[in-house]
Formats: sequence, structure tokens, C-alpha cells
Amino acid sequence: MRPEFDDHVSHLPAHAPRGVWGAVMLAIDDRGAIDWEATEETIARLCASGVDGIYSNGTACEFHCQTEPEFDRLCALVAAIAGRARLPFQIGISQSNPRVARERLMRVSALRPAAVQFTLPDWWPPSDGEVMRFVGGLCETAPDMPLVLYNPPHAKRRLTLEGIARLRAAVPSLVGAKLPGGDACWYADMRAELPGFSVFVPGHTLATGFAQGAHGSYSNVACLNPEGAVMWWQTIRTDAAAAAEVETRIQAFLATQVLPFRARYAVSDAALDKAMAAAGGWAPLGPRLLWPYSSVPDEAIATLAQAARTAFPGWWQ
Repeated sequence: MRPEFDDHVSHLPAHAPRGVWGAVMLAIDDRGAIDWEATEETIARLCASGVDGIYSNGTACEFHCQTEPEFDRLCALVAAIAGRARLPFQIGISQSNPRVARERLMRVSALRPAAVQFTLPDWWPPSDGEVMRFVGGLCETAPDMPLVLYNPPHAKRRLTLEGIARLRAAVPSLVGAKLPGGDACWYADMRAELPGFSVFVPGHTLATGFAQGAHGSYSNVACLNPEGAVMWWQTIRTDAAAAAEVETRIQAFLATQVLPFRARYAVSDAALDKAMAAAGGWAPLGPRLLWPYSSVPDEAIATLAQAARTAFPGWWQ
């Protein structure tokens, strides 16, 4: 490992996230309900894959479609399985209703996750003061719980790096953010505005992001193959040129094999993640999503699986 590559990671606080984290995904049965047994097996396999941690209730986990009893059951399951594996886990408390998000935080704090992820309230885009009030309220609700902001491109309120820096200064428990990344100027601003703050970028840009100062990824690549994502992460920290070549292949695979599904079948990003997981074959997961959202058809998965194995032959042994 080249020391300079991990230098910016070593300057993070000990409790700040880093590395490649795998998304918990829900197995859905033929009736459209959560298959809890298959979901439990999926979580266990993800924990055994070598990822640095797992997280539940991101986009790929369909947090926006879960009932509160389902949310509670899943959180308890994640905590139990990750606990047995001695693996850090984060829980997403995101909810369009900010009061419900705060209630979720109160409940999951007892499970002692490494951090909780949250989105900003999104039915009506919050003002600067409302953002500060919401995030500050989360901190007041669970003062000792590290918080991670999830601010994706489709958020109704996108924060600037300067805005995140102000939020961080006011809310000491805010330790990281999942952000879309950007060009070299964006990364230069990130390094200037957010020193010692954990910034995670999309999985398919991790080699570029890490070289520019990012600290890890809540990885869409791990949806396809968590062990492959871990192998690539090891390469990123030891051989920048080889890692960049893999990144080029990953982005070409997404552009030619995965992203066309969005227009072809009018599906969401969650559907793309589930399709990759089904094609990866590493867990008992199909492409189906919770009602009422559409998924990539079963008949498209075999072709996607073959394309993945052609693009990344070393990931399937």
C-alpha cells in the first residue's frame, strides 16, 4: 500500500466511515412481500464478502416503500447479523416526514449502529434555516450518534460544499456525507471546505474520487459483486493505474448494459441496483421491487449476468 494514498484517510476521526460499504437489499417474493428468510441470507453473505461495513435503508434498500414495522424488523435484523459478524453497520433513517425520521432515530439508537444516514426532508425543499433546525434536531435527539448526510443528485435541496461545512460546524455529530462528487475543481473545494470530514462518492467513480481525497463509497459496484468491489478497493490503494483501468470498464459496463434499462423499462435507480444484484448472483435476490415500482424484467437478467462476467472475469471464480 502506498502511504500517500491513505494519508487523507488517516486524518479522519476514528469513528468516521471509510472504505467500501455494501448496501442491504430486500428480497421480494412472488406476492410482492419482503421475503425475510432470503433477506437474512443476503445480509449474512454481504457481511462475509469483505466489505468495510454494511448499511440499510439507502435507495437500493427501498426505504421509501417500507412500512414502520418493516423498517423496525429490518433494522433489528441488520444489527443482529452485523453484530455476529463483528462488522460496522449504518442505518438509514431517511423519511419524507422529518418528524418520522426523528422517531426512527430514537428507535434505532438502541441498536448502536456505527452511524445513521439521513436525507433532508423532501416534500417541500427546506430553507437554510430549516435544514439547520432539522439536522440540529437529530443531534439533540441522539447526541452521541454519528450522522451521515445522504444528499443525492435527485434531492429537492442540494447543499453546496460550503453549506455542508456550515452545517458541520454547527452540528458536531455530523461526521460524513454521501455526495455525487464532481470534477477536479469540486474535489479541490471539497478538500478546502471539509478537511477531516468523511466524503463518500458513487462506487463507479471511487478510483478517481479516492485519488482526489474522497474516503470511500456506499457502493453501487458492491450491488453487482461485493467481493469484486473489495478487490477493486484494494487495487485503488496500491496501484492507481490498474484501478483507473477497472474504473473505465465499470463505467463502460454501466453505460452500455445497465443505464439503458432506465429508459427501456422506465425504472428507478433502485431497480438498476436490484438488477445488478440479481445478475451478480451472490445472494438470493431477484430484480423485483416493492409495490408500486417497476423492475427490470426477469428475462433481461441472464444477458446482464453474462455481460458482467465478460467485463470483470476475475470477480467470479
